[in-house]
Amino acid sequence: QNRRVKMLYEKMVKTNENRDVDSFLDMIDEEFVMVSHQNKTERTKQEFAEMVRAMMSSDSLEVTNQRCIYENDDVLVEHSNLSFPDGSKEAVLAVWTKRKDKFVRVETGATPIK
Repeated sequence: QNRRVKMLYEKMVKTNENRDVDSFLDMIDEEFVMVSHQNKTERTKQEFAEMVRAMMSSDSLEVTNQRCIYENDDVLVEHSNLSFPDGSKEAVLAVWTKRKDKFVRVETGATPIK
């Protein structure tokens, strides 16, 4: 992978580690859509931003084993384990569609971890 491509994943990880919501949301295009296959729902950028702000503001949110499976100029595939404020845990596979160094769509699949 070339360095420019991988920088978007690295920036995403850094914003998550620092809980820098504004920098993370700057990476999201205005036409962004989040598709959750687990819940069969779609969220706009505004709805996604509200969810991200709530999650990142909680000290109980924990992201582990985060890794980039694949990234090129058009797509980023990542996998991580999430522990949520309500005590639930999930293994999450996310496919981020990119346009001009911004995310325009993410589709997620999640498996509950007991």
